[in-house]
Amino acid sequence: MISVAQALDRLFALVTPLPVEEVGLTAGLNRVLRAPVAARRDQPPFSASAMDGYAIRDADCREAARLAVIGEAAAGHAFAGRVGPGEALRIFTGAPVPEGADRVVIQEDTTREGETVILGAGISDNRNIRPLGADFRTGDALAAPRLLRPADLALAAAMNADRLTVSRRPEVAIIATGDELVAPGGDPRSDQIIASNAYGLHGIVAQAGGVPRLLPIAGDSMGALAQAFDLARGADIVLTIGGASVGDHDLVGAAAEQAGMERAFWKVALRPGKPLMAGRFGEALLLGLPGNPVSSMVCAQVFLVPLIRALSGLPPAPAPRRLARLAAPLTANGPREHYLRAMSGPEGVIAFSKQDSSLLSVLAEADCLIVQPPGDPARDAGEMVEVITL
Repeated sequence: MISVAQALDRLFALVTPLPVEEVGLTAGLNRVLRAPVAARRDQPPFSASAMDGYAIRDADCREAARLAVIGEAAAGHAFAGRVGPGEALRIFTGAPVPEGADRVVIQEDTTREGETVILGAGISDNRNIRPLGADFRTGDALAAPRLLRPADLALAAAMNADRLTVSRRPEVAIIATGDELVAPGGDPRSDQIIASNAYGLHGIVAQAGGVPRLLPIAGDSMGALAQAFDLARGADIVLTIGGASVGDHDLVGAAAEQAGMERAFWKVALRPGKPLMAGRFGEALLLGLPGNPVSSMVCAQVFLVPLIRALSGLPPAPAPRRLARLAAPLTANGPREHYLRAMSGPEGVIAFSKQDSSLLSVLAEADCLIVQPPGDPARDAGEMVEVITL
């Protein structure tokens, strides 16, 4: 067996980032930006009023000063003239500050009498002006690669970009295997179970930015698996579920190699999920997940999501971890890296008492995984541990 870190290194060594495509701003969310977006103008493109009030000269800023109001400026409607001595311009938030004006006095610090404004006492030193280019200047860039968030899309729009160069989304063919499986809504025999893993993995792929393609369940025969692998051609990742262990009916590894897979590794020192397999499958990557529901979902968080991100052009990296305080003691760990289903609370994180890899109900309640290193000693409440957020 190899370690989780070694398995990730071998997996990332197989990755070549996918080609790029152009999309509009509204299609950019959760896509990976592959080319920088350069600002085409300054933002703001002029010195703008930050408040509603009156634009005046510094020389006229004194208590009880009476200034002639010479006009008005609103957002999108600049004042064409200039503010001179003894003059003020009624101005609204976002409007360009006119020539001659040095500051904006907020309207709460003034009194209006017809076409005259009278300045009050205690006017702030704040000039209430957003300088030209305060946010960014022409040529400043939104750097790539990056996973685009809503704020990134707003910034790109403000830079006057309407198209983004992003990675093509990885297509993931999902193959559930096993004679015991029946699709949800079917009529299982007493010795069969419902195929649940594929639907959770479908969600993980979509959430990670991939395009999931759910294939028919493949039975436990070389012929059925060969047909499933043929259907998976054209995908960027072929994801198999089950059949990768050492039982007489675990045929996925042999069938995959017969279909052209070059194995990179098999068996990883983690729990849940030891019988994990990966390799090159023609132009695609193959990731063979364990059949137990929790094992397949945990391995997807640890291996599949980082793989999708790396294919999308992000720097290869493990699933992000954070430190959290234990709300209850944790028993010592064995020789394999352990990913315990856990729940966060005001006192910290607490591992569920039941950690069996078949218990989807526990996984559905969990909001994080506590990562216990191999050989980790028992931990007391209050100690810090690493967790992966679900």
